[in-house]
Amino acid sequence: EVQLVESGGGLVQPGGSLRLSCAASGFTFGDYAMTWVRQAPGKGLEWVSHITWNGRSTYYAESVEGRFTISRDNAKSTVYLQMNSLKREDTAVYYCAAKPNWSVDYLYWGQGTQVTVSS
Repeated sequence: EVQLVESGGGLVQPGGSLRLSCAASGFTFGDYAMTWVRQAPGKGLEWVSHITWNGRSTYYAESVEGRFTISRDNAKSTVYLQMNSLKREDTAVYYCAAKPNWSVDYLYWGQGTQVTVSS
């Protein structure tokens, strides 16, 4: 059974940090690029960050550039999102998604983890 399980969300004050994890199982993690997207209350999905299968290339939305860092550990089949200097507008449900190297489509999605930035 394929699973992507996010964890690490929670309530944090503005300026604080959180580290999200997305643990994968049921497929060959190293054959997949990974992406984080988020959905704020009442809004659509927003692409946040992307990392290639080998971790050599990373990409960020302008809104998080310089504050968020994506990384992966293929030995642990896990992708991370380190979020620093959090802002209220970062409040959202964060999802990870997996895209195989041979496709333009995302095949697998996690169930999401809530991040709330509030004082």
